[in-house]
Amino acid sequence: MSGSLSRPTRRGFLGGAGALSFALMSGGGVAVIGRSVEAQSLNGGQINAWVTITPDDRMTIMYGGAEMGQGANTALPMIVAEELDADWSTVSTEQVGNDLDGVYGNPSIGGILYTAGSYTVEGYFNGLRQAGAQARQILRQIAAAHWNVPVAEVTTRQGTLLHNATGRTMRYGEVAALVQPDMPVEAVADEDLKPRSEWTIIGTDVDRLDIPDKTTGATRYSIDVDVPDMVYAVQLLAPVEGEAPTINSDAAARAIDGVLDVMALPNSVAVLARSFWAAVAGREALDVSWTETSPFRTADSEAELQNLTTAADDPNADVVVWESRGDGGEDYSAGNVITAHYTTEHVYHAQMEPLNVVASVDEDGLGAEIWIGTQSQTVSVAIAAAVLGTTPDRIRLNAMQMGGAFGRRTWFAREMLRDALILSRAAGRPVKLVWTREDDVKQGWLRAATVQRFDAILGENGALEALRHRVAAPSTFQFVQPDRWNPEVRTDPLIMEGSESRDYDIPEFRAEHIQAPRVSRLSAWRGIGWGPVCFGRECFIDELAEQAGSDPVSFRRRLLSNSPRGLGVFDAVVAMSDFGNAPEGRAHGIAFAGYKSSYASGVAEVSYEGERLRVHRFWAAVDPGLAIHPQSYLSQVEGGILFGLSSVLAERSSFTAGQIDQNNFYDYEPIRMYDVPEIEVQIIDSDNPPSGGGEIGVPMAAPAIANAVRALTGAAPNRLPFPRRT
Repeated sequence: MSGSLSRPTRRGFLGGAGALSFALMSGGGVAVIGRSVEAQSLNGGQINAWVTITPDDRMTIMYGGAEMGQGANTALPMIVAEELDADWSTVSTEQVGNDLDGVYGNPSIGGILYTAGSYTVEGYFNGLRQAGAQARQILRQIAAAHWNVPVAEVTTRQGTLLHNATGRTMRYGEVAALVQPDMPVEAVADEDLKPRSEWTIIGTDVDRLDIPDKTTGATRYSIDVDVPDMVYAVQLLAPVEGEAPTINSDAAARAIDGVLDVMALPNSVAVLARSFWAAVAGREALDVSWTETSPFRTADSEAELQNLTTAADDPNADVVVWESRGDGGEDYSAGNVITAHYTTEHVYHAQMEPLNVVASVDEDGLGAEIWIGTQSQTVSVAIAAAVLGTTPDRIRLNAMQMGGAFGRRTWFAREMLRDALILSRAAGRPVKLVWTREDDVKQGWLRAATVQRFDAILGENGALEALRHRVAAPSTFQFVQPDRWNPEVRTDPLIMEGSESRDYDIPEFRAEHIQAPRVSRLSAWRGIGWGPVCFGRECFIDELAEQAGSDPVSFRRRLLSNSPRGLGVFDAVVAMSDFGNAPEGRAHGIAFAGYKSSYASGVAEVSYEGERLRVHRFWAAVDPGLAIHPQSYLSQVEGGILFGLSSVLAERSSFTAGQIDQNNFYDYEPIRMYDVPEIEVQIIDSDNPPSGGGEIGVPMAAPAIANAVRALTGAAPNRLPFPRRT
């Protein structure tokens, strides 16, 4: 088990007289701290822990992941509750805001609080099982000591301790008054964890803990936060990245009722006011000019795509090899090489909740309380500490649920949180900084554009003998994580993940990244690299099947012959959809496109209604290993398919002279309700470890739809979004 789920800490925010708390230790044990009123005083107050049980039988389970609608605040506690043998009806949860002692970090992402890439359940699974099992062991020890019986004779059942020989029982809550501080327990061996046959919580659709409050509107997002003495701020942001403002006149802005101050920041001018609308009115009244010296002033998205195409076709291009199999002796300049290009344009995240943050800097300027919906509490705390020139223990972060994220709320704190803290420190009061939808569209951190070139060689028997997959794109990783970028290695998982094609049996294979200069802000988008690269690869596989005189199913089954899990989802979706037997006037398209350790295949059924492409049905078979909460997993797969469909039909961010052309949802248009197809998802349980579901629907959607268009019209679109049919 990773050391990032480590030692107990005395800092935190869970408390209450008589509570019983557990914290996982680096040596594999669990420290237990029970608190009567006297013990609470002795320990100096509150304690961070994975589990807290109070005498009224309420159980609070902490979770380190971020909740953005995917159900992390249910799935992660389910893992603990299962091994703890808890009564789920007594469970509530709380998200970790800061992790000063490295207790709660995700082992899959360097032991920090960071939620992205569908790593959450996969990363926390083993450690949280240990935490729950060891907490249960402590409860048994306490009960055994109280009853003066051997620990081996004490069992549990859904929140109750039992001694069958004497018929005695005790609810978990009753233990809080019995325990003494710092009672350790030996590590639980893997073989002592509950066998899957005894699970009553994991793998079931227990009630999601966030749904009731979301249904009634009681859930608080950071945009709902209102603290005493708070003022609002909006920004007139630089129209082009890298430019600084000059305030020619702010007199008209200051004259507006409710406006309190106008401040120049590194890339904006901020207006502070008693209300959001007064701040907006003040911004509209500003007279500001910009330096107009940014190199991005010449950036044009269509020119970028042309440059990427040129780079992809350059035989002497500087390439970074991402994956290589075989001896590399193939000649891709020979006459028998099949070549194709696929393009994906920039897209914007389009999360429903506008970006916002509330910051309240302490009087000494060296601490702050923050309310923020963030995909990384660790990143946000580090940014806040750096801005204030302080240490992380001075930052009190309230991690809020998010109204959508999809990669947008990972690194936005680098600029937005910075500005909110600067404004709060200057104003001497809490500041709520809000971006309008237009602000976010114009300042979007976009999914990188790509041009992919494929070169393939087929053998005499029609088998795919060699494939080179080139991806020309700027580096997203270099922009979002410059401190972790290695200029000597230059590998970028945010662009290249998914291009490995390891489940396909291809004797000679090579995936290459041609890194072009960045001409826009970049960020990971749902599906990360897998979305674009699987679109290109799976469309090209259909082309190769035709060239080989085969069909899309037979050709892929041959390629998947050494991948039992891959073949399992592929055959399942073929059967689900009755592939190839679409109703008259419609056609089917198929794609094999998993995500990391998850396997998936999708089939789309399409037709044209005039010039409008209509996706009528979509089938998906997914093998996530273990689905912790199946209904949540299904919802995530469905959401990912719709995300992919939206990138096919309409979503596009373009820019001219360094400025994004789109403004709001009227010209950056996600799919509407009438575009939503009937979706059927089958989860295939392969008894493997769990993997995430937030991204897996995206990579299969676009290529399945494109291949259906090929079957319908004889030609597949090779660019996302698809051009309108003329």
